[in-house]
Amino acid sequence: MTGSVISGALLFAMGCVALAIVLNMWRLFRGPSAADRILALDTLVINAIALIVLHGILEETTMYFEAALLLAMVGFVGTAAYAKFLLRGDIVE
Repeated sequence: MTGSVISGALLFAMGCVALAIVLNMWRLFRGPSAADRILALDTLVINAIALIVLHGILEETTMYFEAALLLAMVGFVGTAAYAKFLLRGDIVE
């Protein structure tokens, strides 16, 4: 009984995160400024990490947690690069 309740809660959470991803995509394409788009992209990466972790919990495997960690590192570097480009116009000095 407990397994089905947890599975249902995980599916509900995945649906909520998927809705958040759709709303982030809307902000990414519609954002009025470049800063809004960078923030939407960073939030999109965080929601993707949450979706991967939830799927890993649902599948009861640790392989997805490593993928989420890699995506977190790449997302951080990407956000920092976009912000630096927005501020200075050049990434590599």
